[in-house]
Amino acid sequence: MTAATVVRQGMGAIPHEEGVSFRVWAPHADSVAVIGSFNDWQADTDVMQSEHNGYWFVDIGRAKIGDEYKFLITNGHQRLQRIDPYARQVTNSVGNSVVHDPVFNWGDDSPQLPPWNELVIYEMHVGTFGRDGSGRPANFAGIEKQFQHLQKLGINAIQLMPTAEFAGDISWGYNPAHIFAVESAYGGPVELKEFVKVAHSSGFAVILDVVYNHFGPSDIDMWQFDGWSETGKGGIYFYNDWRSSTPWGDTRPDYGRGEVRQFILDNALMWLDDYHMDGLRMDMTLYMRSVDANGDTEIPDGWSLTQWINREIATRFPGRIVIAEDLQNNEYLTRDESAGGAGFGAQWDAEFVHPVRAVLTTSQDEHRSMWTVRDALCHRYNQDAFERVVYTESHDEVANGKARMPEEINPDDPGDWFAQKRSTLGAVLVMTAPGIPMLFQGQEFLQSDWFNDQVPLDWEQADQFAGIVRLYQDLIALRKNVDRKTGGLIGQHINVYHVNNTEKVLAFHRWASGGPGDDVVIVINFANRAWESYDIGMPRAGEWRLRLSTDWSGYSRSFGDHPSRDVTASPNNRDGYPANASVALAPYSALIYSQQGNTGS
Repeated sequence: MTAATVVRQGMGAIPHEEGVSFRVWAPHADSVAVIGSFNDWQADTDVMQSEHNGYWFVDIGRAKIGDEYKFLITNGHQRLQRIDPYARQVTNSVGNSVVHDPVFNWGDDSPQLPPWNELVIYEMHVGTFGRDGSGRPANFAGIEKQFQHLQKLGINAIQLMPTAEFAGDISWGYNPAHIFAVESAYGGPVELKEFVKVAHSSGFAVILDVVYNHFGPSDIDMWQFDGWSETGKGGIYFYNDWRSSTPWGDTRPDYGRGEVRQFILDNALMWLDDYHMDGLRMDMTLYMRSVDANGDTEIPDGWSLTQWINREIATRFPGRIVIAEDLQNNEYLTRDESAGGAGFGAQWDAEFVHPVRAVLTTSQDEHRSMWTVRDALCHRYNQDAFERVVYTESHDEVANGKARMPEEINPDDPGDWFAQKRSTLGAVLVMTAPGIPMLFQGQEFLQSDWFNDQVPLDWEQADQFAGIVRLYQDLIALRKNVDRKTGGLIGQHINVYHVNNTEKVLAFHRWASGGPGDDVVIVINFANRAWESYDIGMPRAGEWRLRLSTDWSGYSRSFGDHPSRDVTASPNNRDGYPANASVALAPYSALIYSQQGNTGS
């Protein structure tokens, strides 16, 4: 390094007007060089200088954007070629690092995250959301072709399963090989930025799934990165003792080591800063804060790292959301750091998805517990309904031995009347429960079987079950209060006031501030029998307009068009409310009512 060399800040490849600087952390290296397409991969041409703190630096004037490179690390007799841990682009998971141009024309792009109480999330897997007929995984551009479907559906947030570079071209994405690089099979970093820009202009926020509970376990050049390890374990980026153990191998990052903590924080911030993501969903935080599945063997450094990440995001990117998948009913995940919490904005709610799926997939009506549904509807964290994400399908719930809801209801015919009826009752619960609702790709057109990263969505089913898609559209519109007639569905409050476990009928009241246009009453029949007249309490007397009946034949030709209609509640006390109405209920069907507000009918 000459006296004139400018020591630039940053890690990995740092492009600038005069060339590219490189910095890498390799504390046990005897020497480090950069080899690449700019020096014919020669080992002695661009030797890095030690910065005497475990870091190595060099500035190379002839290097440029698009060049391929690796670090050549010498440790005793070991000569190790390594992909840059901070590489923003790689040729493939076992290929070369690529100098990526961070400059991108975002134009007037801005975050699109709605208020959290108005969010409707759609989880998708890039590789299977659409195919181009080539047999290869779908890419970001292929998803954009389906934006019209998503706009019509009405969702306002896309949650991408992990897009960090993984081993091979086909994967769920939860085996990250290079967490700063974007999966090359999906299109790479520029294409992801284009995707986010188009998504924002189309009215969608974008939330990205990130995996910090383990790396790999395959194709990870970070493993024994600079040639050092203890007891044959992972080296500088990983725990080298009993804390290394995860369900995916001995690949848990060392959350207690400052350089590794910074590495993970830098990654989280990169997605929000460089890629304009509106939020992150952090995969299985249980294995960041604990060694085992029971949460008994805690890792305090993992907990403090999530606190640090959430604190930095809240400070630098106010309004963005970070969602935890922990599934242990731990309200401290979403509690403020000042109160000992991890500071996540929301978390996936196992107290909703598991009991609701069990109730809906049970074949015998007598085994359905309305009290179980009541408890799932009312569950919340820290007294805030919107600290939980509610769903009946996710990538985890429809794989690993479990199938999509229609398949679970009727494995022999997942498109039959029973499967349509009961799976859409699940959609009603998701869209009317207090919380942030989430769908999994294809749920809206009764995609069956189980999730397989090699099998694309069957888009023909979107036409075959167009009526079911319409039902989801109508539910989402009510959930978002598009027509200003169902404001209670974006409110905090719920009262499950009618629980008939004998006849399997349940009714609940949702509201924000209360009153016409705000109060919403949902009545659900979980049994295979019809009612011509079923009495329930109502929040007030007067006319209540029927906003949706799931038995409408427009949703399915097999539905019965049961004569449900607007009702007039009389001033007679019932179910703890001052009014009473009689409603007509079809089998396995739901009715949604509200009163006329100031905006009309």
